[in-house]
Amino acid sequence: MHEYNPGFALSAPRQGKIALLGYLIESFEAAHKLGLDFVAVVPPGFEVGLQNDGIDAIVWDFDLINDQSDALLQQCLDRNVRVAVPLYEECVEWAGALNARIQNNPRLFNRGLLFRDKAMMKRKAQMSGLRVGVFEEVYNRDDVKRFFKRVNEALMNVDGDVEDPVHLKPTRAAGSVGHCIIRSNKNIDELPDDVFPCMVESHLDGQEFSVEAFIHNGKIWFMNINEYVHLGYSQVLPPGPELEAERAKIRRAVEKLVKAFNMDNGVIHPEYFIDAEGELNFGEVANRIPGGHIFDLIHRAYGFDPFAAQLLCADPQTSDAELIAFFPDEVNGIQGYAGNVMIYPQKPRVTMLDVPEELLSDPLYEKHDMFEPVNAKVAERVGFGNHYGKINFYGDDPEAIKQRLIQWEKFDFYK
Repeated sequence: MHEYNPGFALSAPRQGKIALLGYLIESFEAAHKLGLDFVAVVPPGFEVGLQNDGIDAIVWDFDLINDQSDALLQQCLDRNVRVAVPLYEECVEWAGALNARIQNNPRLFNRGLLFRDKAMMKRKAQMSGLRVGVFEEVYNRDDVKRFFKRVNEALMNVDGDVEDPVHLKPTRAAGSVGHCIIRSNKNIDELPDDVFPCMVESHLDGQEFSVEAFIHNGKIWFMNINEYVHLGYSQVLPPGPELEAERAKIRRAVEKLVKAFNMDNGVIHPEYFIDAEGELNFGEVANRIPGGHIFDLIHRAYGFDPFAAQLLCADPQTSDAELIAFFPDEVNGIQGYAGNVMIYPQKPRVTMLDVPEELLSDPLYEKHDMFEPVNAKVAERVGFGNHYGKINFYGDDPEAIKQRLIQWEKFDFYK
């Protein structure tokens, strides 16, 4: 359970409800603690427990789009909903559609589509002057082969050189789901038919990191920088000194992104690469709570509840005075450095969890939530999901935490 600033309270009661799209207990708890009246819009099967707890719930299949979809809008209007907040990737378009109708602003739906379609997102970023890699929408293997060849020709590779990889991504999946790296024509020949249509893009060198920007009325009120130690496995925040030194440059880049995407209220989670010359390249951006338990790390490092912060920033009725009272200073308000490593079994079948005393006695170790396997067969990893728990570290030296993350990422906890 998260706690927000102990002395914080809304300066005035809100009129109407907020709709929280997706099932996320931390967001429900945050809304309750803030005193926000809300309705949970959840997939089938999640509503019973909520209703038993006295939480108003609307059941909705987010995968189904048809001529009956207006029924969700009507159910929200019947409950006097004034703003919809997406908690997961699959809910972003739905929130955009609801807010467009509730607030009579069709551009809000278009922006929801922009955040969901990675090719459209890249195109908009490029048109707005953001640095991006070369990319293209592809419909078959021949399209991928042509793109792969053109990229390597542009790099002036000759016979005998190792070909530069390209990345293939679905245009509408969350995070790294469906992402694969193409290193040869053989990789392309092995692609299944169902990956198309999709997007391919050139490889970007440099340190990858994410930003979690809390925005209200187009202004960034708090900006976290999350340093990936190993993307999809381990991370630390605030970042180490080298990346922290680029904070002003990163903030200017995120402000440019906010303006380019006409972002008014809510949270965005962009990812960037910074190369050896200090140049920033835009990767992609999401308009929802980030994965990797980043919000938990923000809470540990800064002491405020980012789930509550998302709701405050998404709410047009939130005042500047409330945000000033809620957020700490992103540089001087650091309480410590927090990192985690996500653990995945290294064998296809496991029967037990083995946590060594060396980890438990480490002064930087805080906790883990790894679990004993119920089934011996290890679940297939989808994107960066399906991990078997995580280990959290906390201290005053980000470099020491990074060393721990690297050390334990390689350890096989499952026998």
